[in-house]
Amino acid sequence: MRQYISQKNLDSDGLLSVIGKDFRYLHNVLRLKSGDMIYVRLPNGNLQSMTVCQIDEKGKKIILQLCDLADTQIGENQPSETDSIESREFTLFMALPKSSKFDLIVRQATECGVARIVPVQTEFSQQGSEKINFRSERFERIIKEARQQSGSPVDTKISDCKSLAGVCELWKDESENLSESEKIAIVLYERNESTVSIRQACEQVRAQEKSGNSSSLKKIALFCGSEGGLSPAEIEILQKSGFLPVHLKTNILRCETAALYGISALQSCLSD
Repeated sequence: MRQYISQKNLDSDGLLSVIGKDFRYLHNVLRLKSGDMIYVRLPNGNLQSMTVCQIDEKGKKIILQLCDLADTQIGENQPSETDSIESREFTLFMALPKSSKFDLIVRQATECGVARIVPVQTEFSQQGSEKINFRSERFERIIKEARQQSGSPVDTKISDCKSLAGVCELWKDESENLSESEKIAIVLYERNESTVSIRQACEQVRAQEKSGNSSSLKKIALFCGSEGGLSPAEIEILQKSGFLPVHLKTNILRCETAALYGISALQSCLSD
């Protein structure tokens, strides 16, 4: 389901004016016509069903209005959104690859409903990539386009670049008060020694749930290396910080493919 993500709230009459680049998206990409319906994600996260009531091609403006009240506010209280894997906080820790690959990873992770992408400077990371402005309009545009195309309700964010030690400290601070059934952190490793499969990692969380320690998974973390992967020393550091090394028993994957594969496989296992 495609959606339009609005930075503005509705006016007092339930109308929304769309101009500029957003006008071109609705008019030229989606090719909306008067009377067409579209889902609009408002700044508060609610998803509204709206119709096109006016198109001013000369002034490059589209006016949207609310549908019937019974169709509004589809967002936060719908089971299809709140009961899914997307309702859990999913963080992708991504060792910095080449810039063009990182753009693709951001787009794909956003489409999959990842809440946070944390760039990480590792031993084999692309040199100089840590100087990229990860809060730039370019990344905001990539995320917005990906959410609009995929219909993701998750407001994906990119954090500032961190060191490996910074990642370990961040995960410790965020997860130390959670039980073993409320969190899962894995790191993808191209070697197979001392590793488990993604399914085995998920089964450990389910075993904790069945023991009665807790009933809901709250935080998910996936660490993926860049070109060249991660060194044994880095894997050891992450393992000591609570990350479980996972080996994907498949073909040799590029880092951008491994990130998407890992996200999808982990979400699938946890949703079963």
